[in-house]
Amino acid sequence: MSSLSQHSPAAFDKDARLAQLTAWLGTLDLVDVGSLRPASADASFRRYFRLDVVPALRAKLGDTLVAMDAPPERENVPAFIHVDGLLFDAGVTVPAIVARKVEDGFLLLSDLGTTTYLQRLDVDNAPYMYSDAVDALIKFQLTSQPGVLPEFDRAFVLREMNLFPEWFIGRHLGIEMNDIQKAQLEKVFEAITANVLAQQQVFMHRDFHSRNLMFLDQGNPGVLDFQDAVYGPISYDLASLLRDAYVQWDEEFVLDWVVRYWQSAKQVGLPVNPDIDAFYRDFEYMALQRHLKILGIFCRLNYRDGKPHYMGDLPTVMDYVRKTANRYTELKPLLRLLDAFEDKAPAVGYTF
Repeated sequence: MSSLSQHSPAAFDKDARLAQLTAWLGTLDLVDVGSLRPASADASFRRYFRLDVVPALRAKLGDTLVAMDAPPERENVPAFIHVDGLLFDAGVTVPAIVARKVEDGFLLLSDLGTTTYLQRLDVDNAPYMYSDAVDALIKFQLTSQPGVLPEFDRAFVLREMNLFPEWFIGRHLGIEMNDIQKAQLEKVFEAITANVLAQQQVFMHRDFHSRNLMFLDQGNPGVLDFQDAVYGPISYDLASLLRDAYVQWDEEFVLDWVVRYWQSAKQVGLPVNPDIDAFYRDFEYMALQRHLKILGIFCRLNYRDGKPHYMGDLPTVMDYVRKTANRYTELKPLLRLLDAFEDKAPAVGYTF
């Protein structure tokens, strides 16, 4: 077996991109290229590397910078730059773009540190950390205008939810639904879609949760992973934040924070539902839409992309789905479907 066949084309492609990235960084005279080390990877095709700033520029740029490698055929770097500007103009802390080579998918960014909300959140600090996050969210929403970001429309909502039957039910559970089950699921999807599209629209980060918020001593939180921002339902980012796939809180805590957000948003003139019960229902339906998508995406990451570590978060997400479906009459058929699937599904090592 030749050594060549041990490497996938993707591995070669990544190595070639790394060489290209370091060559570009070497022309900038801003960082010590030899200090390059992985900063983080995410669920997309982007990669991040941390580098030491050359000593003469540390007072100006900080000790480290982060290089982003985003293959242009897979990732939208112009969208990242565009939304970075929108968030910055809104007064939200985002990475500053220090250097760019957009056609190759390379950016050099200021470093927002290594401490995510997920790493730091606990029962004692959650109130003030969520207070900071909600303040940042409201700042961004207050600058909303139509026509600036892609629209989170009907096709978008359904495309996301359809990841659930394809990847979770079909691929993960190995179940082929019959026509009656498909019709039941479609009816639930229709109820969710009707609620979501009736909500007022604002700028929407789309992944506003504990892995994408960085804890900072000043200007907290630092916000990352915003390139998929759209113009969509006002409750979406709040649902991402408080019904987080990676950290779960007691329902009283979540309700308290939804009410706090709602009061603050109303005070500054954001178009939230004027009735708190109706707004909480909007929040729940929105979170459910997102969680059905996430169940599909986590399974797709595992089966298609070889990234299994998200599978450990499936039970949390499924718990949210079941509890929400149980609270509303028009969503109850989803619960019955899940019960039926659970009875038939082979043991896959995850209990819901």
